Amino acid sequence: MKYGIVIFPTKEIQDEANSYRKRYDPHYALIPPHITLKGAFEADDQLIESLITELKRIANETKPFTININKVSTFAPVTNTVYLKVEPRQELIDLYEKMHTGKFPDNQEYAFVPHITIAQKLPHDEYSDVYSSLSMKKIRFEDTIDRFQLMYQLENGSWTVYETFVFGKEYL
Repeated sequence: MKYGIVIFPTKEIQDEANSYRKRYDPHYALIPPHITLKGAFEADDQLIESLITELKRIANETKPFTININKVSTFAPVTNTVYLKVEPRQELIDLYEKMHTGKFPDNQEYAFVPHITIAQKLPHDEYSDVYSSLSMKKIRFEDTIDRFQLMYQLENGSWTVYETFVFGKEYL
């Protein structure tokens, strides 16, 4: 089965992201707006049980922290992806790094750029229009992060929560 680990921002941030994703993100119906801590990886039941123990330990060692989103950015020219840029914070980087060491599968493709995708897989002309108009918008969000979610992929390609891990509140 395929799994991934994400942070879901507040409803306010998700609503803002979805106002664009509806039109510009073909994955809109597959998963709510999120910050990816660990991209899709394959795991059997035995591995996932051992990773859940590890995720509980990581959650217990993590204190809630604040993130800030202040602008729209892009991964161009690598891909025509537009996103809400999450300002890098050490706590977020630490979480990411913990999920790419030890028992976790090594599936890191790119450097960690915390973000919430709002448009992807756009033809070049549409990408240019979307990015130029969105990059002029005033974006300012602050959010307190106090949990992350282990997700799994269903047969139809959509993702659903397998388990939620709340910082400082997991029982080992």
